[in-house]
Amino acid sequence: MAYPECTMSHQGASLQNYNNELVKCKLYFFYFVGFEDLCKRREELQKQIQADETERSKLQREINLLQEKLSCINDSLQKKLATRNEYDRTMAESEAAYMQILESSQALLTVLKREGQNIMQRAAAKNMMLPGDYRKM
Repeated sequence: MAYPECTMSHQGASLQNYNNELVKCKLYFFYFVGFEDLCKRREELQKQIQADETERSKLQREINLLQEKLSCINDSLQKKLATRNEYDRTMAESEAAYMQILESSQALLTVLKREGQNIMQRAAAKNMMLPGDYRKM
């Protein structure tokens, strides 16, 4: 027959062992459940990362296309500005030449009027008939 103290002590030790095993199982269960939750969260995060990377790639392609268009427009604009500057220069030169012609024409007209008057005055002084005077007769 066992002593009650030994039996109680043995039962207490067994109870403690069972309790330790339960704690281990409980920890394992919580660890496993927590680990599964972490795995699910990681998978969801991975899906979000892939979606963001896909969107980033799409945006990068659009940026590249827009940069190419911008480059073409800049080249075209540069050529058009150069051509417009040539037009401006040609127009300025033409206007300057026209002004010189106008000034020369004014000078020529002034000389012609003055010389015409001089000729008429000399002819009148000599009593000569000039073209157009015969109609007055």
